[in-house]
Amino acid sequence: MPKSVEPNIADLANGWLKSYSLNYKLEQESLNSEIDKALNDYFTKSGGQGGNRPDAKLLLEDSLTNKYPVLIEYKGLQHKLVKLDSNGNVDNRNTKGEPNLKNINAFAVNGAVHYANAVLHHTSYTDIIAIGITGYKDESDNLKHEIGVYYVSKHNLGAGQKVGEYNDLSFLSSKHFDNFIQKVKSLNLSQDELDKLKQQREKEIDISLTRLNNDIYQNEKGLGENDRVYLVAASIMATLGVAGKVRPLEKSELLSSQEEGNRDGDILLRKIRSFLGEKNIPREKRDLILRTLNNTLTTENINKVKDGESQLKRVFTKIVDDLGIYYKIGLTTDFTGKLFNEMYGWLGFSQDKLNDVVLTPSYISTLLARLARVNKDSYVWDFATGSAGLLVAAMNEMLIDAKQTITSPEALAQKEAQIKAEQLLGLEMLSSVYMLAVLNMILMGDGSSNVLNGDSLSFDGKYGFGKTDELFPADAFVLNPPYSATGNGMNFVHKALSMMNKGYAAIIIQSSAGTGKAKDLNQKILQTNTLIASIKMPIDLFIGKASVQTYVYVFKVGEAHHKDEMVKFIDFSNDGYTRTNRKKASNNLKDTDQAQFRYDELVSLVRFGKSKLNLFTEREYYENTIDPQNGADWNQSIPIDTKPTIADFKKTVSDYLAWEVSNLLKQKGSSDESGK
Repeated sequence: MPKSVEPNIADLANGWLKSYSLNYKLEQESLNSEIDKALNDYFTKSGGQGGNRPDAKLLLEDSLTNKYPVLIEYKGLQHKLVKLDSNGNVDNRNTKGEPNLKNINAFAVNGAVHYANAVLHHTSYTDIIAIGITGYKDESDNLKHEIGVYYVSKHNLGAGQKVGEYNDLSFLSSKHFDNFIQKVKSLNLSQDELDKLKQQREKEIDISLTRLNNDIYQNEKGLGENDRVYLVAASIMATLGVAGKVRPLEKSELLSSQEEGNRDGDILLRKIRSFLGEKNIPREKRDLILRTLNNTLTTENINKVKDGESQLKRVFTKIVDDLGIYYKIGLTTDFTGKLFNEMYGWLGFSQDKLNDVVLTPSYISTLLARLARVNKDSYVWDFATGSAGLLVAAMNEMLIDAKQTITSPEALAQKEAQIKAEQLLGLEMLSSVYMLAVLNMILMGDGSSNVLNGDSLSFDGKYGFGKTDELFPADAFVLNPPYSATGNGMNFVHKALSMMNKGYAAIIIQSSAGTGKAKDLNQKILQTNTLIASIKMPIDLFIGKASVQTYVYVFKVGEAHHKDEMVKFIDFSNDGYTRTNRKKASNNLKDTDQAQFRYDELVSLVRFGKSKLNLFTEREYYENTIDPQNGADWNQSIPIDTKPTIADFKKTVSDYLAWEVSNLLKQKGSSDESGK
C-alpha cells in the first residue's frame, strides 16, 4: 500500500492560502460560532455525533458583501479525489438514502461536500464552496496534486456541482474571487437533472420520516398522531425563519425552563407567531394555526422537565437534526402529505374514520396536473384538498413553466408570487386535514392564502382571501375525492365543472363511478363537458392505504359531449412501477419498466392520440364512443375477437401433433427400458 502524502498536500495548499493573504483556519481552529456549531452538530464522517473538522476553512466575501463558507479536505493518495455515482453526482448517499460513510471518509471531495451539507443543514448560509485536494509522489519523488472544486447550495439540493478545472487555489484570492463567484452563479442544472435529484431527496425524506416517526412512537410516550404531525410542522416553521426579519430558532434557545410564559412551548409559539406575521398570512388563518398548535405545544406533559430536558426540546432536536436539510434547501414536495401518509400508514388505522382520506402519491398528483394541462397562466382548484398534494404538484408545474418561458428575472419573480397568491384554490372540510393543507402550502412556498376550510358543495366560487368579491377564474380542476361521497365523489366533479367556463379537468376516482354508481351525475356532467379519456390505473396504486380499482377521467370543460366524440380508453395497469408494502423497506416504489417514459407517453396519448403509441400497444389503447345519455359506460375495455382464425386452427393442430409425438416417444422409451 503506497504511503499517504497528506502532510505534503496540506503544506502545499496551506502555503497557497498564505500567499494570497487569506484568513484561513486549520481543523482545530474556530471559523465562527455558527459554522463551528453546525460542523459539531452534524453526524461525522464515521456516522457518529459531533466533531466534523475540515482540514482548512475560510469565510470569503464577494464585492456585493455576500458571504461564502469554503471547506477544504486533504487526502494523500492517488485516485482519492472524488467518487461519483452513476448519475455523475458526488456519491455520498447509497440507494437506501443513507450516508455512504466509506466514500465520505476515503475521498477528498466527498468529505468536503459532507462538511458543506452540515453548514447547509444547520446555518443560514445557502451557498458553500467544497474543495477536495489529493496527490501522490511519482517515480522521481515529485509531488503531484489534483483539485476538485464543487458548489453546494440549496439550488442544487445540496448535491454539489463541479465548478471547473483548477491547478491551484488562486481563484479564492481577492483578485479572482468575484470572477469565480460569477462562474458559480452561472452553473445551471437542467430540469431533468433537478428532477432526478428531487426524486433522490424525496426518497431520503421518506426514510427520515419513517425513522423519526418510529423513534417518536417508541420513545416519546403520550403523543397522539396529530400531536406528532403538529410538532413537526411547528418545528419546521420555527427553524425556517424569514431572511432579514425572523431569525431561525436554535436548539440551544429552548432552555427547558418551568417559568410561566417561558417554557419551551411558549418560546416555540412566539417564534411561529413572528414567522406567520412576516409571511403576511391572513389574520383568521394565522389565528387558526396558532390555536391548533397551541393545543399541542403548551400541554403540561410535553413541557415537563426530566433530566434537565423537556420532551418538547428532545423531539424538536430530533426533527431539526433529521429533516432540517430538506426544508432548508427549499424542496418543493408534498412534505406534510408525506408526513401524514407516514403517520397514518405506519400506525395502520385500517378502520379509522380518516381512512376515507387517502392521499394521492406525488407522482400521480403531477400526472393529474399535466393531464389538466396546467401551465404558468392556469387557475387551478381542488375541491377535496387533503394535505394539498395536488395543489403543490400543480404549483410546481406552473413554476417550471414560468421558469422555462419568462426570461426577465423581475417578471419571473412577479409571476411566481402571483401563482402562489392568486392562481391556486383548495377546499377541505375536515379541520385537522385542512390544517395540514395550510401548513403544507406555507412550507412549500406561501401558496396557502386561498386554501379554505369549508364544504365544497356549498362553495360560492369566490376567493377566500385577497379578492374576496371576485370569482376565482378556474380553468383547471384536479381531484381525488373521498370515495364515500355521493357517486364515489362525482358530486364534487359536477359542482366544480358547473362553475367553470373553459379549461380541463383530471380526476382519480373509484372505478364504479364510471359503471353505474354515479350514473345520474355523469349524465349531467356530459351535458356541458366532454369526456376526453378514461384511464384504468394500477390496482395496487394505493397499496397499504386502500385496495380499490381506480380510474382517471379527463374532461374538456364547457363543451357538451357529442355522441360521436371518440373517447380514448387506456389500460395503464402497467405504469412501469413495482409497489410493495413492507414496513421496513427503504423504498416501496421501484421503477422497474421505464415508468417515467410511460407517464410521459400517457400524457401525450391523452392529448394527441394513437400516433404517440410507443411503449404501449394497441392492446392497451382503444378509441370508441360513449352514450352521453347513459353515464355508466365510461370504463370500456378493448374488445377481444373470439372468432377463431385459420392460424389459430393450425396452431391447435400443431400443438396436438406435438403432444401426440411426445407421448409416443415416452411410451417407446418406457417399453425399451422394460425389455432390457
